[in-house]
Amino acid sequence: MIYLKTEDDLVFLRESGDIVAKTLGEVAKHIQPGVTTKYLDQIAEDFIRSCGAIPSCLGYEGYPATLCVSINEEIVHGIPSEKTFLKEGDIVSVDCCAFKNGFHGDSTYTFRVGDVKDEVVALLKTTKESLYKGIEQAVEGKRIGDIGNAIQEYCQRRGYSVVREMVGHGVGKDLHEDPEVPNVGKRGCGPQLKNGMVIAIEPMINMGTRNIVMERNGWTIRTADRKPSAHFENTIAIRKNSEAEILTTFDYVKEVLGDRFI
Repeated sequence: MIYLKTEDDLVFLRESGDIVAKTLGEVAKHIQPGVTTKYLDQIAEDFIRSCGAIPSCLGYEGYPATLCVSINEEIVHGIPSEKTFLKEGDIVSVDCCAFKNGFHGDSTYTFRVGDVKDEVVALLKTTKESLYKGIEQAVEGKRIGDIGNAIQEYCQRRGYSVVREMVGHGVGKDLHEDPEVPNVGKRGCGPQLKNGMVIAIEPMINMGTRNIVMERNGWTIRTADRKPSAHFENTIAIRKNSEAEILTTFDYVKEVLGDRFI
C-alpha cells in the first residue's frame, strides 16, 4: 500500500527531515581520526532528542543504536561501538533517521576521514551525483524504474557496481513504507510516481563487485570483496507538475565541511 501524503503531512515530514539534516551536520563536526563510532552515535542521539524528536533506528526491529555507521567496505547497518575508531583514510557513511509528530525523516552522507585516496574520492563523488540523477527522475507521471535506471546507468558507465539487495523505500508514519526504490531498473517500469508520494532514494555503490555479505552480528552488510562502498540518501516528495522537493538537505554538512564537502 502506497500512502500519498497531504500538505499537512508534508509540514511534519519537512520538520523531521530538517532534524535529520541538522543531525548529520552535528556529526560532521566530529568526523576525525581517533573518534569512536559510539561517540558519533551519542552526539546524534543527544541532538535528535534536543529537537523534541526520537531516534527512529534505536530499537527498530532490535537495532541497538541511533545511527548506522558503516566504514570502508561496510555498505549499510554498521553498528556503533566504543571499540571502533575512525582512522586516517577511512570513509564512513552515517545513516540517520528521526521521528517527530508522527513522521520520520531519513538521510545518509558518506564522509572522508582525513586524506582519502583519489580513487575512493571518485567513488564518493559518483555515488552522490547518482543520487541527484535519480532525484531528477522523481517527477509526477514517471515510474520507480526511471529512478533506478538513472542511478544504475550513471554508476555502471563509470566502472562501479550497484548493490541490488538493499533499496530505497517510502517514508512516512512508518520508517519503511511502500514502494521499494531499487537503484537499478528499467525506464517506464514499476509503480507510477504520484503527487504526495514520499520516498527515500539511496544509492549504495561499490568499487568492486556488487555482491554482498552479512556479518555475524546479523545487521552489518559489507562488500564480498572488501572493496569500498559509498552511500548517500535523501528523502524527497513528489510534487504536482514540479520537480521533487528534497526534504533532507546536505546544506548543514556543507556548512561544516567547507571545501571538503563532496
